[in-house]
Formats: sequence, C-alpha cells, structure tokens
Amino acid sequence: MTHRTQVIIGHSALAGVLAIPEAADGLVIFAHGSGSSRFSVRNRAAADALGQSGFATLLFDLLTEAEASDRRNVFDIPLLGARVVEAIDWAGADPRTLALPIGLFGASTGAAAAIVAAVARADAVAAIVSRGGRPDLAGAALRAVRAPALMIVGGEDRQVLALNTSAMKAMHCKTFLTIVPGAGHLFEEEGTLDQALTAAADWFGKHLRSQRPLFDDRTMAGRALAAKISRRAPVKPVVYALPRGGVPVALEIAEVLKAPLDLLLVRKIGVPWHLEFAAGAVVDGEEPDIILNPEIMRAAGLAEAEVTARGKAQLPEIERRRSLYMPGLRPVAARGRTAILVDDGIATGASMSAAIAAIRRREPQSIVVAVPVMSRNSVLALHEIVDEIVCLAAPDNFRGVGEFYRDFHQLSDEEVVGLLAQYAQAQSRRQAEETSAPLG
Repeated sequence: MTHRTQVIIGHSALAGVLAIPEAADGLVIFAHGSGSSRFSVRNRAAADALGQSGFATLLFDLLTEAEASDRRNVFDIPLLGARVVEAIDWAGADPRTLALPIGLFGASTGAAAAIVAAVARADAVAAIVSRGGRPDLAGAALRAVRAPALMIVGGEDRQVLALNTSAMKAMHCKTFLTIVPGAGHLFEEEGTLDQALTAAADWFGKHLRSQRPLFDDRTMAGRALAAKISRRAPVKPVVYALPRGGVPVALEIAEVLKAPLDLLLVRKIGVPWHLEFAAGAVVDGEEPDIILNPEIMRAAGLAEAEVTARGKAQLPEIERRRSLYMPGLRPVAARGRTAILVDDGIATGASMSAAIAAIRRREPQSIVVAVPVMSRNSVLALHEIVDEIVCLAAPDNFRGVGEFYRDFHQLSDEEVVGLLAQYAQAQSRRQAEETSAPLG
C-alpha cells in the first residue's frame, strides 16, 4: 500500500506530492526541468514505477506559479538547485522521510539542478539519475559530485547524448551511461520510457538499498551523525549524552559543534513485581526530576507518592554515577540553549521520553533528539514532543539497535570514564593552544 500526501516544502512554500510505499528502501526526489511540474505525465509515470520498486517519491514544483511565468527562471540552474536543496532539507526533517537514503531524479535542466544540489548536500544524496537531462549546465559542480550518477539518454537524441558524454568526462564520481535505442528526447516512443525507468530503478536499487547504515562502532556512528547535525547550525548547543552507550556518540557531536558536553543519567522506576516495567524515571541535572508515567501507574495500581518515593531512592545511585563519570563537574544548564539529547539508538523510546520531559522543564530554547538509529514507531512518537529529530536510519522492520553495529559491546563504567577523561584532556589542550596562539 502506498500513502500519498500533498505537502508544502521549505521556506519557498513549494507544492509537492509525497508517496511512500510500505517499508520504503529510500526516497527519490524529482527535479523536473523546462517548465514542467509535479503534474507532468512522464514524471508521474516515473514516480509510480519507482514506487512499485519500493521507493518513496517526492514530486514538487521547483518554482512558484509567479516564478514559472518568467521563462528566465526555468534556466536559472543556481535557483533550481537551491530549490532541490530545500526539498532535501525538508525530507531530512520530516518524520516520514528523515531516515531514508535520498536519490535525485533529474530531467532536462532538472538534471543540472540535481547535480548542483548533490554537491551542496553531499552527505545526504546517495545517487543521481538523469533522464534526457542537461548535466552540462551544472558547470563547475560536475567536478565536485560524489554521488554515483546514471545518465539515461535516447539513442536518437544525438545532441543531448554528446552533451552527456562530455559532462561525464568532467565528473570524478562513479558514472554510467544508458542509451535507450530508438528513443527521442522525451522518450515518447513505445516502450522507451519503460526501459529508461527500469534502468533508473536498478540504479537506485543498487545505490540506495546499499545505504542501510552499518557502523563499525559507536564512534563511527557519532561522526556520521555529527556531520548531519552540524549542517543545521544549532544555536547555543549543549550536548547531553545518555550513558553508557550514548557517550562515544555524543563526544563526536560535541567536538564538531564545539559545544559543552554533559551527561543525562536516567534511572527507571520499575513496577515492584516487574522492574523493567517503568512507572516513571529519575533524570539527573541541576535539580533531578522525577518523571511519572500515569498510564503505567494506573495499570499497576500505584499511587503517586509511592512512585515518587521509589524515585527518590534512586538519587544516591545517580549521584554516585555522576561523581564517577564527571568528578567535580556541575551539570550544564539547558535554559535558553539548543539541548541535543544523544544515545546510540532508540528501540522503545522510554528512557529518551523521560529525558525529554525532564529537559523540557529546564526551559531550553529547543530540544533535538540525535541518534544514529531508531525504530520507526519511536520516530513518530518522539516527533510529537521534540523540536527536531536527527537520525541516520529508522527502518520499518527494526529489530534492535545492535543490528546496525559491528561492535555493539556493553560499555563498562571504566570505558566511559576513560572516554570522558580523554575528551576533557583534548579540550584543555585545544583551549591552551587557542589562548597561546599569536594575534594577527
């Protein structure tokens, strides 16, 4: 089953249609050209074919109605490329698509726009397909493309074939040329569009499905996540790691953002006869918070006073762990800052939900959840209570966080202490170097 939704994209308020099949393997964003729109018959046929192959698709108008009335805009590649960038950023923030690997499908001048956007968002674009496109119009951007690119050209479209061949010589990424025999520029000849779309689906299948992240360890995952977060340029960020697994991930993010790093210790308040069944949680900070779960409390027949008392009993353990991990350091205040909550992955979201509730009480400017991997259900649930989610994978068939890591060993207290000590030493050396650096 495919879900189709009318959407409005970016600050330019571009109209689009998002179609998502069950268990989508990736998202293909269309960049049409020559005054075409999301209603183009060929683009809709292409979107339907890719949807049947398991890909979500986004058809959208690169120009507003007023802009499209000026023919000069149709050939303004920087403008069109910027609009594709808006669509990529929109997809990276929307809970339905934020973790899907992205491919760009460009036609005519849209191929050049796709290439320009792929350079601007190199960390987000996994593959490019050009159908009857003009990649040559991308100019200097051709040399900077990293994503693998497929050029599909009609055998009878000789001028465009020559332009594509020339453009490919300037590109340093993986490229491939597919010539559809007997096809003209618009692939109107019988069966030719089907051949072009089969080639496109195969290309996206090869390069998007292979993008399912598999990290060597939490440090590698943190680096990939940090690259994605840094592009958003959060205002006055503070990074909170949920130990133990979130620490090595958060270290990489704090390093890239040059942000203060703190821990957010969460202790579950279990139901007496089933300790894993949480009636609430205790979250440390300047003033530790006890977060209650009224639904579980009612089901278990527990009074607020009892759960609160059980939570207070956890405070000594939280204080012990903070003293062990970050001796002598006070918690970093969240007030007025962008609070970035980091873990190595989210399955149910229970601990993260408690952490979010506690941080919300501390009056941050905004709350961002940043994790390498999470379940699709968690994305939808947490998106309702935070300002933004940044993650690299959220598959429908999520089985567990560990499946995304080659090394997912249980971190020990000693490892966490060592990582934090190394990070603090590196920060001290950097500050000393900056202070002693000569002026001018």
